Amino acid sequence: MTRNRVYLDWNATAPLRPEARAAMLAAMDLVGNPSSVHAEGRAARGLLERSRAQVASAFGADGADVVFTSGATEAAALALAGRELAGAGIEHDAVGSWTGPSLPASPEGLVAVPDPAGATLQLANSETGVVQTLPEGLAVSDMTQGFGKIPVSFNWSGCEMALISAHKIGGPKGIGALVLKRGLDVKARIRGGGQEMGRRAGTENLVGIAGFAAAAQAAARDLADGAWERVEEFRNILEKALASAGKDIIFVGKSARRLPNTSCIAVPGWRGETQVMQMDLAGYAVSAGSACSSGKVKSSRVLRAMGFDEVAAGCAIRVSIGPGTMEDDVLRFADTWMAQYRKHRARVA
Repeated sequence: MTRNRVYLDWNATAPLRPEARAAMLAAMDLVGNPSSVHAEGRAARGLLERSRAQVASAFGADGADVVFTSGATEAAALALAGRELAGAGIEHDAVGSWTGPSLPASPEGLVAVPDPAGATLQLANSETGVVQTLPEGLAVSDMTQGFGKIPVSFNWSGCEMALISAHKIGGPKGIGALVLKRGLDVKARIRGGGQEMGRRAGTENLVGIAGFAAAAQAAARDLADGAWERVEEFRNILEKALASAGKDIIFVGKSARRLPNTSCIAVPGWRGETQVMQMDLAGYAVSAGSACSSGKVKSSRVLRAMGFDEVAAGCAIRVSIGPGTMEDDVLRFADTWMAQYRKHRARVA
């Protein structure tokens, strides 16, 4: 008999929404190239531009430019290449590889930005869930984790540019966008034709873009309907249950504002990758950090930037839930995790 599994790694990638799947299947039936001038091409172009407008609307970016990319990583390269912007050690590698950790993070994971025009700052951290207050005039913000989970309006954010990704909101993998204030420009890194207003050459991924737009609209509806408030209730139930197990359990960033779905749980001496494997064998998908680095056996760069020592930074897991998570899912996970925690305590006693 196949064991039922519980997916608790929504920050790595959210399950594909049915609306996105339906939009992608419909887009597959369009044969035309969006750059062609015949009827088939115009039909494809129409879908492309409607999708662009839908993503912009869901992101509160009406009047801005949405440049479709292969994901937030490419969007980061498009926004940051050739620029010397300050960043913090808590940034995702897609951003941090361009900036370096020149801005300090507090023990709560918060970052002060003295020169917003010369800096980049994420909206929310993928590992801890800590949400930043973005300063007016910020050059670039990675809004990938915040978009779809908390109310976000690009127009009101005060940022010049933002990065977003489809698969974090239930869209397909391999499609994202760089959003710029109208009038700003970036130098193309992929050269060829004049697609995406000359900023990103190559025939557009129309199927992925259609799925992105449908997911963005559905995500906006979820926020308006209070879906993430229910998610936060379940996250708090989870943390309350785990906190009862022992005094050495740390909930990273709990004193700061966090995403409603994210718990970063650290137990000094109990390696994060060990916990991930134990939970996986028990039927629960969690992670030991960002999905782009969690497969590497090393301590969390984010937690080290927050002041955790090497040992503690290697002993954390991330549990990230979503609107599809049920209360029973988190309660059963809590029971399973606490059973393994008690075994860990018995081994080190």
